Amino acid sequence: MRPYLPLNALRAFESSARHLSFTRAALELNVTQAAVSQQVRMLEERLGATLFKRLPRGLAITDEGLALRPVLSDAFDRIEAVLRQFEGGHFHEVLTVGAVGTFAVGWLMPRLKAFHDAHPFVELRLQTNNNLVDLSAEGLDFAIRFGDGTWPGSRAQKLFDAPLSVLCTPEIAQRLQTPADLASEKLLRSYRADDWANWFAAAGLAPRPVRGPVFDSSRLMVEAAMQGAGVALAPASMFERDLSMGRLARPFDIDVHAGSYWLTWQKAKPATPAMRAFSQWITKEVDEGAASGDAPGELGVRTTPASAE
Repeated sequence: MRPYLPLNALRAFESSARHLSFTRAALELNVTQAAVSQQVRMLEERLGATLFKRLPRGLAITDEGLALRPVLSDAFDRIEAVLRQFEGGHFHEVLTVGAVGTFAVGWLMPRLKAFHDAHPFVELRLQTNNNLVDLSAEGLDFAIRFGDGTWPGSRAQKLFDAPLSVLCTPEIAQRLQTPADLASEKLLRSYRADDWANWFAAAGLAPRPVRGPVFDSSRLMVEAAMQGAGVALAPASMFERDLSMGRLARPFDIDVHAGSYWLTWQKAKPATPAMRAFSQWITKEVDEGAASGDAPGELGVRTTPASAE
């Protein structure tokens, strides 16, 4: 068992150390200045160390006090953070998810209300990235990424394939009668250098030099295409709203596979209740989309083999 912890004395010291004043600490703790001073003195006697030098106009913290303060501040901050997660008699668990921007806007955001309705006590914190992410360093429970499912140190659950299609404004689409007509258009590129070469091969054409602007996000690339800057090659399934509203057109029924969307997490990270809830929810959403035909490609959920991780 832990030895007796003088919590009142520790709070009095931590507050006094932040303010370097017994008076301001007393106001914060809603007690008298004398009570704070007494609690700090009791703590000093217990530790056998002087924590403050009493000065005519305040306090100066000693080396011993400097050693104690950060530990207490961190502990009290963590306790406060946990207590804030209780609301209405329920514990609200934080879940931090990183997602490539294209998926976040095109698939996840329209479904966030459904997740909240199903799991009102999970506080979802969503971050976007450009597929380069460090789960541990960025404090992520999950990262949704695009690729082949092989990321070092991560486990991966396949969500669905996202084949790439030619996307452009309706005005440009009117000029594109055959794939060969792309020779006169500016082609926008992603960080994957072979996307256009693979698409031309699928269209039965020889690869052509591509010298258009390079984007690290399909979302940004397609936004540029909607502004008339050129022709993009991106997952059409992530831009269904823009296609249905006429902001985008898909002139050719030719797709090329470049990867899939995956739910990934650290191998060494134990699953929390919030993580299990999100994993089950997103799997259910994907399966229901597959059953209704809302999502393209193979939507079966599987995990990558251990040798590929």
